[in-house]
Amino acid sequence: MQKWHHIFHKSTGLSPYVWVVFYILPFYSIFRSSSMDRWVYGIVMIILFFACYVLAFKSRGWLVYFWTSVQIVVSITMTLMFGYMYFALFLAFFIGNIQSRAGFFTMYTIHLLTTIVAINYELITRNPVFLSQLPFVLVSIIAVVLLPATTYNRNNQDKLQGQLEDANKRISELVIMEERQRISRDLHDTLGQKLSLIGLKSDLAGKLINKNPAQAIIEINDVRQTARSALKEVREMITQMRGIRLEDELVRIRQLLQAAEIEFELEGSPKLENTSLITENVLSMCIKEAVTNVVKHSGASQCRIQIEPSRTELVIKVSDNGKGLDAANLNYKGHGIQGMKERLEFVNGCMEMQHINGTTIIIKAPTVIRQLEMEAKEG
Repeated sequence: MQKWHHIFHKSTGLSPYVWVVFYILPFYSIFRSSSMDRWVYGIVMIILFFACYVLAFKSRGWLVYFWTSVQIVVSITMTLMFGYMYFALFLAFFIGNIQSRAGFFTMYTIHLLTTIVAINYELITRNPVFLSQLPFVLVSIIAVVLLPATTYNRNNQDKLQGQLEDANKRISELVIMEERQRISRDLHDTLGQKLSLIGLKSDLAGKLINKNPAQAIIEINDVRQTARSALKEVREMITQMRGIRLEDELVRIRQLLQAAEIEFELEGSPKLENTSLITENVLSMCIKEAVTNVVKHSGASQCRIQIEPSRTELVIKVSDNGKGLDAANLNYKGHGIQGMKERLEFVNGCMEMQHINGTTIIIKAPTVIRQLEMEAKEG
């Protein structure tokens, strides 16, 4: 159940000013009566209805249905006594927010039947106040029929969407964990034995350098050969890893933004020459997540990606001119930011966010691996 302050309805398809009219109308209906006793009775009914409405939002379990039942009684009483049936709209919205399937259909049926019976009674008795607002009554009947079902289905879709996002996030975490474990095993199997051999031969060469220089030189040459062999295996392992090229990912990003009617601007070359394949793979996934946030949350009309390579690191900026994300209320998990940070940490990268004239995500990744490879080739 939503919180009680949702008595001020949102996202119901009706303008908030319309709901303000519904808040005021019961007093107008009451004051049309000439009897002071009816005035007092009507005001008590209004206060009782909204008190039960708040209590129903704050309650749990059977109390929700109890307070809802009291509201139904008050709504029917107001319809019969004053010709005011618009409390049925508040009830229709509230019933649509009941999460229990059985509870929803039960209260929906009771509310619909009692409202139709009360309206028919007013029509049979030809209440002049009621007949004068007959067009609005007909519209309200349609809302009583459709609004609960619409609200209930929308809430279920939101719930399923949240569960789907949680499942996708969990899958992503498991994939990252499995990938880390796989890389760890491959590195251990590939480099463990050779590094141990390099260490032993280095110690032996250190001991022989004064006693037997010729043998020490042989051991050092073996260390050199073993190091080159290990480096070659690491390169092969990185090459065999399934990766996403940034250049290919930007093609899909351009198509996504075009479908969302967001102007795309690219600065810099997507061909990364001094970045390893695994780092490029991580960067591609992070940029994809950042652009997805732009499409889903920013309301932007323009998205710019800037690629700024340097000798020591690669900087990629994803910026938009949208409404931005409130840093005080930002749900990092909900926007995939935490997952991006974890991926970047895996390759010793980092990420920053700026909220000036929209949102800018700054992604940084080092190029140390490729530099070491180049130095090893030169050596």
